[in-house]
Amino acid sequence: MLIEKNSYLYSYAVTRDFGFAPNPFHGYCTLATCKPDIRKAAKVNDWVMGIGGSNSKETRRKCIFLMKVTEKISFQDYWDDTRFTLKKPVRNGSNVQMIGDNIYHQLIEGKWLQEDSHHSNSDGTSNDVNLNRDTGRCDQVLISNFFFYFGNKAIAVDLDSIGYGRVRNIKKTSLAISGEGRQLITSIYQQYKNNLNYLISDPCQFIDSHKRVDQSTGKIT
Repeated sequence: MLIEKNSYLYSYAVTRDFGFAPNPFHGYCTLATCKPDIRKAAKVNDWVMGIGGSNSKETRRKCIFLMKVTEKISFQDYWDDTRFTLKKPVRNGSNVQMIGDNIYHQLIEGKWLQEDSHHSNSDGTSNDVNLNRDTGRCDQVLISNFFFYFGNKAIAVDLDSIGYGRVRNIKKTSLAISGEGRQLITSIYQQYKNNLNYLISDPCQFIDSHKRVDQSTGKIT
């Protein structure tokens, strides 16, 4: 079934689209960092939609990605699962390798290790602000093998239909048997079903995959 009657759509503004959060590569769209409230609240069969933020004229209020949550696992399980080995970052590799989001695991119970990644310091050491924001409130990774990723070719959608106005954080929409949220998802599916699980275009900031971000300041280096 495309949409379960007791499911929800979580919509939010994507401040930075490097291909890191979400990471749409290797056959899965994953949300493994940032947005801990969504990663905590969303359940299997819920939907997540990323909307271009006000900092981008090209993608502002357009749909960058839409994914159905098909799995939800812990950071350690994500790290250990061989399906996601290719999502572990290689900072001297290709753009896709550099932006890998499989970055957290535990060597000692209760202590997280952050791999050299987009969320680390410029010298590869752990950025504890990013680490704490990513892991502190939610030890969960959202995984989808049923997604649409438009990237820098984000598509126009009727956000007013789901009451998405000047939302600063998250808009949660019930996907009851009838409703605008169901219509929005169904419309995207019907129009783009031939592009399911396919990168329609590169992430908006893919050219800067080698850079790092500090979530406390938003500074990119």
